[in-house]
Amino acid sequence: MRTRRGLCYPRADVCVDKIVVKRRDFAGYNMACRKRQRFSPVIAGNSDLFDALPDDLVISILSKLSSSASCPSDFINVLITCKRLNSFALQPLVLSKASSKLFAIKAENWSESAHRFLKCCADAGNVEACYTLGMIRFYCLQNRGSGASLMAKAAISSHAPALYSLAVIQFNGSGGSKNDKDLRAGVALCARAAFLGHIDALRELGHCLQDGYGVRQNITEGRRFLVQANARELAAGLSSASVSNIATCSWLTWSPHPIPHPTNRHPNVPGCSLLSDFGCNVPAPEAHPANKFLTDWFGSRDGIPGPGLRLCSHVGCGRPETRRHEFRRCSVCGAVNYCSRACQALDWKLRHKAECAPVERWLDEEGVGGDGMDEVIAES
Repeated sequence: MRTRRGLCYPRADVCVDKIVVKRRDFAGYNMACRKRQRFSPVIAGNSDLFDALPDDLVISILSKLSSSASCPSDFINVLITCKRLNSFALQPLVLSKASSKLFAIKAENWSESAHRFLKCCADAGNVEACYTLGMIRFYCLQNRGSGASLMAKAAISSHAPALYSLAVIQFNGSGGSKNDKDLRAGVALCARAAFLGHIDALRELGHCLQDGYGVRQNITEGRRFLVQANARELAAGLSSASVSNIATCSWLTWSPHPIPHPTNRHPNVPGCSLLSDFGCNVPAPEAHPANKFLTDWFGSRDGIPGPGLRLCSHVGCGRPETRRHEFRRCSVCGAVNYCSRACQALDWKLRHKAECAPVERWLDEEGVGGDGMDEVIAES
């Protein structure tokens, strides 16, 4: 029932927060039904519930964010939100969990503050930051010692790309003279990266074993590593294609015609791309943020790292020569050069297979100089 003023008479059963409470005495009961307060007294006092969250919970959430960030802006937006988030986001525990995509800094945006941020992440023990900053210092800033030590710090933590990059440095003698090449050390670093499943390292190690480069020649074992690299490459391509819904029927095809070996020193193999020296017909894998930075850095300088120096011809690499005639050239056309056999294999599938044309003789465009004529690298 209602009174003339529209108020309800009190009832014996009153529902409060979905809990039925039996009232025995109605004395002093306010006849008007009170509305539940929308805000708590803490918020009404100009305070924020965020301040009441425990510090360890906020740091845990920020750690998850840094490890799953898809670009630097995902993390930068947190830093500029408030002072508390800024201080917690720069904690070593948070920075040590950051993913490689968080360090995908564009070369045009490189600054001293970006350098300091990468250094903070490296000091916090983030192996991706150590590798990325090491590559930038070694190749772009030409701080060879500091860059190599940062990559070595990442390699000690079993970071496969860092191990492989150090192997490339040893194979080429980068940062030093031609006499500073250490093929045995390069093979050892490649073997460690290959054990961790690095595809380029598997392919490099396979060619080293086939050619007896820095290790005793073992053609059978070399072929095994090449097949393993191709199988891993195909598996990675199929995995990414299943996410992107890309048709994969043409990636692994069988040809009745044998695939000729590039050097004609080994017997031809059946026409399966898994048995090819250059892998399967899968799209090129996404380049590491460090390689993207190198490509953009030297691309903004017209692709010339220095007087008489050249970049690796594989578009996804970005490594420059640190001295003249450091990289090996294609033995057929002499128009391209590569820092490693892995880059040669990737570039052959992407473009050079359609461009390579044999010539009777080719000489360096700068003439003989530096460490002498380039080493050649076999192509099919």
